[in-house]
Amino acid sequence: MNNFSISILVFGSLIASCLTHVRSDASDHRYKTGDHVLLYANKVGPFHNPSETYRYFDLPFCSPDAIIKEKKEALGEVLNGDRLVIAPYKLNFRDEKDSAVVCRKKLKKMEVAQFRSAVEKDYYFQMYYDDLPIWGFIGKVDKEGKTYQSEYRYFLYKHIQFDILYNKDRVIEISARMDPNSLVDLTEDKEVDAEFMYSVKWKETDTSFEKRMEKYSLSSSLPHHLEIHWFSIINSCVTVLLLTGFLATILMRVLKNDFMKYAQDEEAADDQEETGWKYIHGDVFRFPKYKSLFAAALGSGSQLFTLTVFIFMLALVGVFYPYNRGALFTALVVIYALTSGIAGFTAASFYCQLEGKNWVRNLLLTGCLFCGPLFLTFCFLNTVAIAYSATAALPFGTIVVIVLIWTLVTSPLLVLGGIAGKNSKAEFQAPCRTTKYPREIPPLPWYRSAIPQMAMAGFLPFSAIYIELYYIFASVWGHRIYTIYSILFIVFIILLIVTAFITVALTYFQLAAEDHEWWWRSFLCGGSTGVFIYAYCLYYYYARSDMSGFMQTSFFFGYMACICYGFFLMLGAVGFRASLLFVRHIYRSIKCE
Repeated sequence: MNNFSISILVFGSLIASCLTHVRSDASDHRYKTGDHVLLYANKVGPFHNPSETYRYFDLPFCSPDAIIKEKKEALGEVLNGDRLVIAPYKLNFRDEKDSAVVCRKKLKKMEVAQFRSAVEKDYYFQMYYDDLPIWGFIGKVDKEGKTYQSEYRYFLYKHIQFDILYNKDRVIEISARMDPNSLVDLTEDKEVDAEFMYSVKWKETDTSFEKRMEKYSLSSSLPHHLEIHWFSIINSCVTVLLLTGFLATILMRVLKNDFMKYAQDEEAADDQEETGWKYIHGDVFRFPKYKSLFAAALGSGSQLFTLTVFIFMLALVGVFYPYNRGALFTALVVIYALTSGIAGFTAASFYCQLEGKNWVRNLLLTGCLFCGPLFLTFCFLNTVAIAYSATAALPFGTIVVIVLIWTLVTSPLLVLGGIAGKNSKAEFQAPCRTTKYPREIPPLPWYRSAIPQMAMAGFLPFSAIYIELYYIFASVWGHRIYTIYSILFIVFIILLIVTAFITVALTYFQLAAEDHEWWWRSFLCGGSTGVFIYAYCLYYYYARSDMSGFMQTSFFFGYMACICYGFFLMLGAVGFRASLLFVRHIYRSIKCE
C-alpha cells in the first residue's frame, strides 16, 4: 500500500510539474509602443515532407549582422525539430514599416540553384513572434501555359508583409503575406541582384489574450467539419458496439447452455465422456511456453497502457494546446521514464507467478523489449537525418540527456519495480488443478490457426478507429492541428472495449475446440490491431499523402513501426487480461474434479 501511495504522489507531482512548465512556457508579455519584440526564424523544408526540415539560414537568406543567436530550447522542442534563431526583421510593438530593406545581396549561381531547388520542392518557412507561429512559402513556380517542366519559371519572394493584431499592450495574432509582385527570377543559372524587404501593419482587435490560440484550434476543425467528424465517429462507434453487443449476447447464451449442460452431466452419470471447454480443465492453466518473454511483453504493454492514460489526462486538462512547442514529446519522455517501475513490477510478479526462476534476466528482457527496437530505429533514422543535415538530427547534448534519463531514472525504477514484484509473493490463482501431462490438441481447421484468428481479432477494433486515424495522421504527418482530444478519448475507450470482447470471444471458441494453448493466442489476437494500423500506414502514404524522398519515407515507416509495435504490446496486454478474467470466471463456475 505504501508503494502504491508513493506512486500516486510521484505521478501527481509529475502532472503538476508538466502543467506548470507548459503554462509558464506560454508567452505572457506586455509591451509598450516601440518595445523590441523578437522574431524567431525556425525552419524551412518541403511542404509535403513534415519530417524533412532544415535550419532557416541553411538557405542563403539575409543573415543578421552579428553572429546568429540561437534560442535556448527545452527537450521536447529539440525532439520536435525546432531550431529557433533570431531573424533579421525588426518588428517593434506598434511600429509600422513600409517596404523596409533587410539587405541587398548578389545571389551567386550556386545560391540561385539552391533557392530554385527549394522553390521547386515547395519549401515553406516557419517563424515565431511572441510564441505565435507564422508560415509562408519562399517562392512560386509559374506553370501557366507551360506544357513541359523545362519551360517552368521559378521565382523567389523578396517582400514579406507582416499583419499584426494587438489588444492594448499584448500581441494577439500575426500573419505573413508574400507580395506576388515583388519577385526574383531564379530560372536561369546566373548571378542575380536581390533586395529583401518587409512591411509591418498593426491593427487593434477586441480579442482577449486568453483566446488568441482559439484561431489555430478553429482552423483545424471548422464547425461543418466538426459535425461531420462527430457524426462519423458516433456512427462508427454505434456500429462496432452493436456488433460487440451481438457477439456478447451470443457468447452469454452459449455459455448459459454450457453451464446447464455441465450441471445436468454432473447430476447424471459421472462416467459420461466430457466434451468442449470443460474437457480441458486440467490443461487450460498450464503455463505458456517462453514464459519470460510472455511476462516481459505483459509488463511492457502495461507500462505503455499507463503512459497512454496519463497522456490523455494531460490532453483533456488542456496541456497540449496548439503550438505549445514540444509539450507532447516532453511528456512522453518523462512519463515513460517514470512508468518503467510499472513494467518491472508487472513483469517480475507475473514471471514469479509462472514459477520462473531467473527474474533478473526477465527484467533485462522487459527493459529492452520496447526500448531496444526503438533505440535501433532511432540510431538509423538519426544517421539519415545527419546525412541530410536536417533538424530532425538530435544534437549530441540532447542524446546525452536522453541516455542519462534512461540510466538514472528509467533503469533504477525498472529494477525497483522488479524487486517489488519479485517480493510480492503473489501466487497464480487457478481454479482448476493442472494435470502432469498435457493433452493432445485435436486437429483443427485452417481458420482456427493463429494468423486467421489474428486477422479476425484485429479487424473489428481497427474498424472502430480507422476514421480517427486519418485525422491523427493528417496532424502528425501533415500540417493540420489536432485539438479534439475528447473524441480521441472516446475512440480509445471503444478500442479497449472491443479488443477485450473480441479476444474473449475468440478465446472461448478456441477452448470449445479443446485447444488449451490460449495464453499467447489471446495476446497476439489482442495486439493484432497494431498490424492493421501499420497496413493503414501503407495506404495513407501511397493514397492520401504526397510525401516522397528517402528521408521522409524512412521516418514515416520507421517511427510508425515503433508506434504500431507499442500498440501491439499495449492491446495484447489488454486482450490477455480480459481473457484471463474470463477463463478464471468460467472454470470457477463449474466443478472440475
